[in-house]
Amino acid sequence: MAEERPSVKGGMASAAQAASVEELSASAFQKYLGGMDYPAGKQDLISHARGKNAPDAVIQVLEMFQDKSFNSAAEVSQEFGRVK
Repeated sequence: MAEERPSVKGGMASAAQAASVEELSASAFQKYLGGMDYPAGKQDLISHARGKNAPDAVIQVLEMFQDKSFNSAAEVSQEFGRVK
């Protein structure tokens, strides 16, 4: 029987497990923005993520975003890649 050890599947930390911004994966990040209505500004994204109890790493990334309007989840993903 295999020993069960805590690990991060696929080598990518989930948002809840991410101790820092560097460990945060794009999919874990987007999890906290599900159901977001677009267009949305930076503060809208932060408020939405906080409403979903996003961990500090997610909020820190959002705070690094440009202060502009995002028209889709795809634009948010692009900005995530830029600040990461």
